[in-house]
Amino acid sequence: MILVLLLLCAFFSAVTWTEQAPTGEAAAKQVVEAVLASSSPGARVLVVAGEQPGEADFVARAERDLAAAGRRVVATAVGEPRQAREALQKIQADGQTLEAIAATRVAGGWRILQDVASEFPSLGHPRVVVPRSHRWPNFLKSENLLNIANQIAVIAIVAIGMTMVIIAGGIDLSVGSLIALSAVLAAGFIRDHAGGVNASALGMTLGCLGAIALCGVVGAFNGLMITRFAVPPFIVTLAMMLVGSGLAYLLARGQSIYQVPESFVRLGRGADLFGLPNAVLLMLALYGAAQVLMSRMTLGRHLYAVGGNAEAARLSGVPVRRVLLFAYSVSGLLAGVGGVVMASQLKSGSPTYGNMYELYVIAAVVVGGTSLSGGEGRMLGTLTGAFTIAVIQNGMNLTNVESYTQKVVLGLVILGAVLLDKLRQSRGLRTL
Repeated sequence: MILVLLLLCAFFSAVTWTEQAPTGEAAAKQVVEAVLASSSPGARVLVVAGEQPGEADFVARAERDLAAAGRRVVATAVGEPRQAREALQKIQADGQTLEAIAATRVAGGWRILQDVASEFPSLGHPRVVVPRSHRWPNFLKSENLLNIANQIAVIAIVAIGMTMVIIAGGIDLSVGSLIALSAVLAAGFIRDHAGGVNASALGMTLGCLGAIALCGVVGAFNGLMITRFAVPPFIVTLAMMLVGSGLAYLLARGQSIYQVPESFVRLGRGADLFGLPNAVLLMLALYGAAQVLMSRMTLGRHLYAVGGNAEAARLSGVPVRRVLLFAYSVSGLLAGVGGVVMASQLKSGSPTYGNMYELYVIAAVVVGGTSLSGGEGRMLGTLTGAFTIAVIQNGMNLTNVESYTQKVVLGLVILGAVLLDKLRQSRGLRTL
């Protein structure tokens, strides 16, 4: 699966290979260096920018660096070609000349700047300096890669618990609703009991922990119904999917809860270490802990044993009921964590969150190589499966594939993964 993921990355890198130009402060730095190389101290410079995102950062950085280097910024034109024309007319009326025009990539293409020497001959022959372009895949842009990781964080976190459940021979359809329930509970606790928009860090933490704990209780209830009353996991978790969704709507009264502090977004959107989003760091930490549990601890071996053959595991002394109860409880807890992360990312709690996420989570687990028959799977595979789905969706978005076609592709990917699993079980692949 890692090879498949790398091949997908290579494919989407190839099909999104386009001409790129720096923006914002990076563009300003490049333009200022070019202006300084072609002008002397005291040279008069006009700074021109449009209204696109990052243009204000370009102007501020260019003005600051040019002034610090001894160049004189005689005017700044931000907006449309009309503003650039007015600035040039004013400079000409004042009897001044220009040595350079520092412009963004978009503004540099305006006709008024291309014809400045003919329309305003008294200004001299100012050089229009714009950021240099280069060719690079849109897919491999750093902001796009971080966006992929941040968007898949919730699904990947919930998929940890789902992997344990499926390895143990079960299924959990309630996780999508528990994401919504957790988001609503966390936002509701903060609004009603922690001070709302003035909530402290401790209040927010306690509210989120309370929401996660309650989702863990729901997961434990799933496990209890399955182990004590022998109700099929599909039926139990399907029922709790409806219950969880209904409770989320009842608690939120069908509305979004957005009375939370600005600092609440730090978990979902903030980036404190190496520039990685905090949600991604949390995801990696949880996968590290899960990998240790599944590969180094007795409980992990018990999960595999129960999924491989529950009766044989019971006769071998494995506490099957407790193992299953643990798996479903962890699945509920991690669905609660996913709901808190999503609420932080969107700065609100809504009963509509997590819609269809149970299917994406199961897809990540299956694509990652975990067998739906139980007893086989790896945490690293699940993480790879989650990123595979994220890369496919992101690549299709970048290549303007419509949403309906995306669903068809994702469905075929899941079907193919299950088919490979069945072929592997029947030793079809080993004979090839």
